[in-house]
Amino acid sequence: MARDPKTLFTHPETGSLKSFPLFNTGDDTPRSPVEKLLSFFADVRAGEGLGVVLMTVNAFLLLGSYYLIKTAREALILTEGGAEVKTYSAAGQALLLLLLVPVYGWAGTKVNRVKLVAGLTLFFVTHLLLFSFVGSQGVHEGVVYYIWVGIFSVFVVSQFWAFANDLYTEGQGRRLFPLIGVGSSVGALAGAEAAALLVDHFAFSPYGLMLAAAAILLTTAGLVYWANSVQVRRDPAESAKEAREVLSSEGGFALILQDKYLLWIALLTILLNIVNTSGEYLLSRLVTDEAARLGLAGAAKKQFIGSFYGSYFAWVNGIGLLVQAFGVSRIFKHAGIRGSLFFLPLISLMSYSVLAVAPILAIVRAVKTLENSADYSVQNTVKQALWLPTSREAKYKAKAAIDTFCMRSGDMFAAGIVFLGTGVAALTVTQFAWVNVVLVLVWLWVAGRIAREHAKRTV
Repeated sequence: MARDPKTLFTHPETGSLKSFPLFNTGDDTPRSPVEKLLSFFADVRAGEGLGVVLMTVNAFLLLGSYYLIKTAREALILTEGGAEVKTYSAAGQALLLLLLVPVYGWAGTKVNRVKLVAGLTLFFVTHLLLFSFVGSQGVHEGVVYYIWVGIFSVFVVSQFWAFANDLYTEGQGRRLFPLIGVGSSVGALAGAEAAALLVDHFAFSPYGLMLAAAAILLTTAGLVYWANSVQVRRDPAESAKEAREVLSSEGGFALILQDKYLLWIALLTILLNIVNTSGEYLLSRLVTDEAARLGLAGAAKKQFIGSFYGSYFAWVNGIGLLVQAFGVSRIFKHAGIRGSLFFLPLISLMSYSVLAVAPILAIVRAVKTLENSADYSVQNTVKQALWLPTSREAKYKAKAAIDTFCMRSGDMFAAGIVFLGTGVAALTVTQFAWVNVVLVLVWLWVAGRIAREHAKRTV
């Protein structure tokens, strides 16, 4: 059947384009008060309220626990390790993930989805308990813990969104993922604030933060069972039966190599990480250059850099949260998943073009704030929604491989570019920016290929 070109980048589920202040669900079934409230943020329909609230709370707690774990990581690595560990950890993580991803895929052939997701969460909880006990006995574990956090952070987030992709249909995911993403954004902010509160006012050690995070992760495992039960009761018999089945034997890396769509997503993940990591390096370089231009040194230099980044991160997180809460669902409604795929690379193209022409800190700060806010909101939700039209095996196994190994590989490539650009080619900030412009143009081309493959799957 021929496709109307006007529908290439749009997938509205209703005829109405009205989306403010409330979404028009196009459904006469009465909604609960909670569902009506949630409709300020997304197109939540009758019967979906409890399930999406459970998933949103789960995302909130997951990101909140991560920031407790991350705070403990920084305290340990700076006292037991050193800055060099950050340079080499991505390589170590990538190598370990080459072993762990197949093991995770094998586990998926033995247990159903809810046991797989909850089981891996409990597996990580045991690690936190072990780290807390061993560390409190005086054992130096900073380097091992640092590498473990890098693996934990990508694996649990990937697994959560794999579960969400399996839980909802493609149409539901387009409507509900932006709201679930709000839980992630708020959880990140709340987790960072909670970590500071626990350390400053309750004198929590890194090992106390680990125990607090373990307790929160136990709660998320329970929420997985609850959300699964709620959705299975609403699903038709065939979908409910599938939820109880284990995955087939295909491996995650094999699935990627066999499917062009997955290959393009893998390449997109690598490119996105290279561009983002290189961009953060350029911003850091401009900040230190500005401190030198002002003649700052010692404590004054640290104060300037700390103040800059404190304000910068606050703006990025604040704007990202607002876009996630009120913008992403509307962008999805009008542009669809494929149209939204081009949102961040176009902003990045503008950002690095401006940086190449006018490498002035105030200007670069503004465009990088916009870029990172879009990354944390629109792009993050798009990345998860791309998996909606894939098989269950791809959702869990291939997604785990891409979100973990490919992401860390992107970090390694970025580190290599920075090393060669500073140590061999001696590139200026402007020249580095032009390198990123070229990478973003490749990124746009890859996004176009993904959009074409995605269109074939959603006819």
